[in-house]
Formats: sequence, structure tokens, C-alpha cells
Amino acid sequence: MRVRGTMPDGATRAASAAPGPRIFPDLQSNMRGSFLAAAPRLAQSFSVFPFAGAFSDKRRAGGRGPETMKTPHLLRRPAISVLLAFSCAAILRAGAPVNWPAVQARPTPDWIKQAVVYEVFPRQFSPKGDFAGVTARLDELKALGVDVLWLMPVHPIGHLKAKGAVGSPYAVQDYYGVNPDYGTKEDLHRLVEAAHARGLKVVIDIVANHTAWDSVMMSNPGYYKQGADGHVIPPHPEWADVAALNYANPETRRYMRDMLQYWAREFQLDGFRCDVASEVPTDFWEDVRQDLERIRPGLFLLAEASKPELLVHAFDADYAWPMLATLNKVLMEGAPAREIRRTWEESEQAAFPRGALHLRFTDNHDEARAVSRFGWNAALAASAVMFTLDGVPLLYNGMEVGDASESGDPALFEKVPIFWAPKQRESFRGSYGRLIALRHAHPALNGGSVAWLENSAPQNVVSFLRRGGDEEFVTVANFSNRPQAAAVQVENAGEFNLELKSGAPEGGVKAGLPDVALGAYEWRIYRRTLKP
Repeated sequence: MRVRGTMPDGATRAASAAPGPRIFPDLQSNMRGSFLAAAPRLAQSFSVFPFAGAFSDKRRAGGRGPETMKTPHLLRRPAISVLLAFSCAAILRAGAPVNWPAVQARPTPDWIKQAVVYEVFPRQFSPKGDFAGVTARLDELKALGVDVLWLMPVHPIGHLKAKGAVGSPYAVQDYYGVNPDYGTKEDLHRLVEAAHARGLKVVIDIVANHTAWDSVMMSNPGYYKQGADGHVIPPHPEWADVAALNYANPETRRYMRDMLQYWAREFQLDGFRCDVASEVPTDFWEDVRQDLERIRPGLFLLAEASKPELLVHAFDADYAWPMLATLNKVLMEGAPAREIRRTWEESEQAAFPRGALHLRFTDNHDEARAVSRFGWNAALAASAVMFTLDGVPLLYNGMEVGDASESGDPALFEKVPIFWAPKQRESFRGSYGRLIALRHAHPALNGGSVAWLENSAPQNVVSFLRRGGDEEFVTVANFSNRPQAAAVQVENAGEFNLELKSGAPEGGVKAGLPDVALGAYEWRIYRRTLKP
């Protein structure tokens, strides 16, 4: 669930979070990242004052700077923070850009960087649409190579103002309950335990921004945002089936923090996917992170957002919404394939903290299925690029069999089960299985560097290199519905061997790099071992 708004690169992303109740709330929440990036430079600019140098390494270590820079007792860190808060706010009001790459993203456990996430919509995953239907297919998911199960909201769905025949799973009636259509808490425990027994991690969806109108929390209207007339309001007028929570109220924060701790502790969950995380104050998520680390150290927090500051202290990864928007433009509207590289460079690397991790996807519950948007072969080509680019790849609810059942709004509010044996898509499962196995087997693909490679057909062809350990991989993909020849500019081209390609796992390709002749939506992955 997300707010649609156009960014300069055409991506969709969630709106900014409401400020929290702390001192300088705008800085603490929406502007926190700007403060982090600007603070050291601001401290230097105030060198004429006696408290300058407070951000130096010496002072952080308890040492003392030059005699001319001694800090009077009354002007130590609190006064510095106040001055810098006002200064950062002034800079932001003036529209000064934030140099996000100068800020380090929070460290992320290796298991997350190496993971493949599988999103499950329990209602659609099996004919009965329950927890048992998910448990029954765990062996298939394990064999596919999945590492993390993300369960869409497991809570009871509200009825008041509900949309569709069943309602949105993102209109939660009771955060402490489970959807009776899915089963009981014991059934969910069995699912989590069965997944853990197979080495799979489990995260659940948390909708912290809003609730159903008949939520149990409605007994205290103070939990909610209210309009000028004193009535509870939705987060956005078009989100008429949900009511917006009020994070300016400390009681709301306490309720939600306690709830998240309950689920982590009682179900031994491995993390949470946080719906429209950017509409909830950043400082709330940072507090939640500390809470949850005490219960489940090293857990996975995934933000449905494209908001850089969330990745500094709170979240391990966010959504690559800009990249999805670009894929749609290239494969649906005929934009040049070179836009893939531009988005990676400008909307990700230049716009986010250093080392930020993004969820790579072509399909999810908010979108029409990729096989419907792009076509079968183009959908696989897009996945080949997403699975070999940096970040964490996602599979969604039957995507591995080429399911084309209706998805997104309004199907989100209905019962539309996966069709597990679609015609003429028998090769999909094998293609995804090989991509996952390749990614798991090679550090260059699950944690290596990215270098974009020039080619002679940038209108249609994407080419990039991954390097890690003692290996290099080159991915080349034709994003056109016509055959395309291209010369790829890569050093040591003759040392690369074909590792994987679209269609059959082997055969049909004799020539290697640098010259490639690709069929419509054909993709290839080449590998070479680095010499000592």
C-alpha cells in the first residue's frame, strides 16, 4: 500500500512522515538525514565560536582540541545540538541538497544481503487461503531457493468502510489477533516453526500508519489523527477504508512499540516488512529498532518507502520504487534501456546513504503481474537483471510459475487464487531456480561491486559487471522485442564463459563476449575467474 506521487525520475513513492513529538521534531524525523550529513560541515563553519570542533574525533574520544577551542561547560553538546538544529533547518528551508552518499547506511547482516525474499498473500496462495496452505508448500519454496518468507498482513480485516468483497489486508482490525480466515495463532506458530525447521526466515507485514475504522484501538480516539471538526480522518482522502494513526500522541507510540515487541517475542519472527514506512515518523522506527534488537538481534526491517533517512539507523533495506518505474517505462513505453543505468546512478547511488540496500522487484501486491505488464519473455529478462544487480531480489506469490492472476487494487480486496499450472510457462520455475542458485553460489552476485558497461546498442541493451571474491560476472539483456546485436566494452572479454542464459540452461550459443547477438528479450550471464 503506498501513496502515489510523481518524483523527478517518474517513480512512485510514499509521502514524508508526520513529525514526532520530540524537540525539533522536523529535524528528528523528516530532516534527520540532512542533519547527519550537514552537522560536521556546520561545526567547522562555526570555528570562530568557543564551542567549535565538537564533532572532531578528539572530542568524541574524550580528548581536548587546541586551547583556543575549549568548550565552556554551558555550551557543550546540548547547546551545539540546538544551534546545529536551527542551522540545519535553515539550510533545508533554503532548499540546500543533502549529500546522502556522505552518510553511511546502517550495517546489515550478511544473511539479509544474500537473501531472496518471497512475498506470500495467504488469501491467494492456496484454494482455502489459509496458513495451512502456505505450510503445505514450504518444501517447494525451499527447493526453489527462497530464504525469507514475507507474509502479508496476518491480522483480522476490518468490515466498516471495507473495499471489495473481502476487504484490504492493510485495513487491520486488531494488531494482536490473526485473521480467522487464515486460521489460529497455533496455525501461524506451526507455519513459522515449519519454516524455521527448513532454514527459512519469516517476516510479517506490519501496517503502522493506519487501521480499519472498526479497529479495537478506536475505543481511544486520541490514537488517531483528527480533522478540524474533531473527527478521525483517513491518511489520504482516497484511502477511505482506513483511519490514520497519530504519532504525536505518546500513547500511540507506546501501543505500537509494545505490539511489535509482542510479535517478535511470541512468534520468534525474523523481522517485519513495514507498510508505508515513510508516513510514520523516522524517530519512531529508530526506537522500534532498538526495542526489537534486544529481542531478536540481527532481525530484518524492510521499509516500503524510498526515503533515504530511514536507512541510516532504522531499516536494513527499502523499496527500489524508482527502478520499478524505470522498468515500466522501458518495457511498456519504449524508453531507452540506458535509463536503467541512469536510475541506478542518479536515483539510488547519488540519492541514498552509502551502502544502502534496496529490494529489487518486478512484481508485488500493488502492481499488475509482470507477465501481464511486460509479456512472458520480457518479464524473465527484467528478473534476470534484478537478480544479478545489487540489492535483495523479491519473488511474489506464484511469480515463479508465471502466474498472471489479477493483482493490485482492486484485486487486492477480492479472492483471486494463484493458478499454479499456467499454460506454456513450464520453464519459469526452472529459470528462477537457476537464477537463485547462481546468486547464492557467488559472492560477486550477492555482495560484489557494480560497474556499468558501455555497449553499442544502449537503446535496447543493458550490460553491467559484478565483481567479488575471485570472480567477475557480466549480465547482458536485450530489452527489445526484436533481435539485437551489440558489442560490449569489457576488459578481458575473451576470458568470460557463458554461465546462464534465457531459455534452455545450455546450448545454442557459441560466441562469447564482447560481441553478442541477442534474440528478442534474450539475456545472458557470463563469468570469469580472476587470475592471482
